[in-house]
Amino acid sequence: MKTALVHDWLSGIGGGEKVLESIFNLYPSKIFTLIKNEKKLVNSFFQGKEIETSFIQRLPFAEKNYRNYLTLFPIAIEQFNLSEYDLILSTSHAVAKGVLTNPNQLHICYCHTPMRYAWDLYSSHINEVSGLKKMMARYFLHYLRNWDISSVNRVDHFIANSRYVAKRIKKIYGRDSQVIYPSVDTESFYISQNKQNYFITYSRLVPYKKIDIIAEAFSKMPDKKLIILGDGPEMIKIKSYATKNIEILGYRSDEEVRRLLAEAKAMVFAAEEDFGMVMAESLASGTPVIAFGKGGSTEIIEDMKSGLFFYHQNANSLIEAILLFEKNESSFDPTHIQKSAQRFSKERFKIEYKNFVNSKWLEFRN
Repeated sequence: MKTALVHDWLSGIGGGEKVLESIFNLYPSKIFTLIKNEKKLVNSFFQGKEIETSFIQRLPFAEKNYRNYLTLFPIAIEQFNLSEYDLILSTSHAVAKGVLTNPNQLHICYCHTPMRYAWDLYSSHINEVSGLKKMMARYFLHYLRNWDISSVNRVDHFIANSRYVAKRIKKIYGRDSQVIYPSVDTESFYISQNKQNYFITYSRLVPYKKIDIIAEAFSKMPDKKLIILGDGPEMIKIKSYATKNIEILGYRSDEEVRRLLAEAKAMVFAAEEDFGMVMAESLASGTPVIAFGKGGSTEIIEDMKSGLFFYHQNANSLIEAILLFEKNESSFDPTHIQKSAQRFSKERFKIEYKNFVNSKWLEFRN
């Protein structure tokens, strides 16, 4: 059984890359991906691994601005020659699921979400432009949706990273999927006896993460400190909300992230996320999560036990939730919170994923 791994892009290390790492440890294989950013992979698990990139890697400024070539992604992913492999394991939130395979190959896709660019973010993309650009955007997004649907049957079996995503796969692709939660390195996080008086949010600074809502909320609560971890294209916008009580730290080492999570009063999370690995990492630190009550957060957090929810993606709704949390802060037990994160451990992922893949391989060969 010769195996190939396919991943959308390696532009940095996030939740999707941590899942890819876990799959690689089970099935060490060559990785095919649209682009890789060598600087972001220094000292990472993927440094030195055998990785093949697409022609997009050679386009101007692709390492940093690869999303500018979105309309070329379907063509690029189809250029990989995987004919010598028996088993194709893709991890996809965009186009990785669309690699070309033949009837003698088994393709199993770990789907983080159906392509958000083509489906969920359609309206926001269209509303950001006007005139000729809007007409072109409509055309290209229509093309992406058609390609996304046409490539569904290239996948033999889907794995969803949450029940929420499984429903979206069924709705958009008309396919059933097995739910296997992502692998979280729960053993690396710890409960701190040195809790500090700050809240924390940790994310890529991109629009759908809604970090601007969190920053706006804390700008209206000058007596409460917020630490923002992460980097991305929204950094300038987030900085515009910065007040004396908001500290923007950008990228930090894994060790410092673990310390900051452990010492925080609570994590704040405002996105409608497919899963939300950082929330599980916060729980593994014994730190409760104040989260938008839709999407993957509802599968991670136990309301008023390991965190609480707010139900409108705006600053006022979040402020109300923070005030409610502070009234009940003493009732959140760090030990219980940490135990609740074990549902997402690496060992659990290893067993569930390997059992699924091996069983489907046996069915396929017989």
